[in-house]
Amino acid sequence: MLRVGLLGAGRIGRVHAINIAGHARSQLVAVSDVNAGAAQSLADLYGARPTTSDAILNDASIDAVLIATSTDTHSDLIEKAAAAGKAVLCEKPVDLSLQRAQACLDAVSNTGVPVMIGFNRRFDPNFSAIKASVTAGEVGKPELLSITSFDPAPPPLTYIKVSGGLFRDMMIHDFDMANFLMGDTPTTVHAVGTSIVDHEIGKAGDVDTAVVTLTYADGRIAVIKNSRRAVYGYDQRVELLGSEGLLSAGNVLENTVSKATQQGVTSAKPEFFFLERYMRSYAAEWDAFVNAVLDGATIPVTLKDGVAALAMAEAATQSAKSGEAVALAL
Repeated sequence: MLRVGLLGAGRIGRVHAINIAGHARSQLVAVSDVNAGAAQSLADLYGARPTTSDAILNDASIDAVLIATSTDTHSDLIEKAAAAGKAVLCEKPVDLSLQRAQACLDAVSNTGVPVMIGFNRRFDPNFSAIKASVTAGEVGKPELLSITSFDPAPPPLTYIKVSGGLFRDMMIHDFDMANFLMGDTPTTVHAVGTSIVDHEIGKAGDVDTAVVTLTYADGRIAVIKNSRRAVYGYDQRVELLGSEGLLSAGNVLENTVSKATQQGVTSAKPEFFFLERYMRSYAAEWDAFVNAVLDGATIPVTLKDGVAALAMAEAATQSAKSGEAVALAL
């Protein structure tokens, strides 16, 4: 039984608490948050104790921590947990700063402690099935990848100002998905971004609509499209063209009913947002982490993967500002 401390009792922390407490081989024993009341209420739900992050990190009876705190605390907490010998699952991104994330990787790499980064979309049944098909060689060599990721509505401006920007906060999932499906990191990143959904986002120094083109050393291409607004729901699609065929994953809809009349054919909208769309992936992610820690299985999403995705986000941010393609430095 894996004894787990949860750092962070906000929205995503509550999602993880469900999976930690519901897993047959893990137990949620402690919860911390800067808001003591949030930690108390979440801990009470699962019979855990509310406490501080330092107390969790210093508790020798706790085997692993799940870090769901604000991004600017991630690297410090990863390093402290690894130094304490605790396995780590940390939400993305590793840090807002690529330099700090790389320093974290250097600090942790020789500890031997399992560290996994929370790119949950790898564990989505649809996207993992595409990866399995690619690995089996069913469509030959991947040559052209298209990833669509549109949110139903932009987050509050207060969040935008501390998020690190669309490329680090939102598109970073898609950068990791591109690495996952293409089996490699690109050599160059070219980004175009604008703020047409909400001009206040632009005034805050961010974009809300962006397209990024990734090019690879062997000439392959990936294109990522992001928008903070899709009025019909959470649009999450992937299409991969290989030398021997095509793989595609469409949206998960609110229901499977379709209506066909003289006026046309209609169906339900996509699931509204990430909590509805990706709950299964969060559960599968936690299961993979538990198996890695308890059974010695390979960590499926490493700290190095997290740094790679952040490097792509950094390059995209630079490219969007300069208008030029940026060589990826890893």
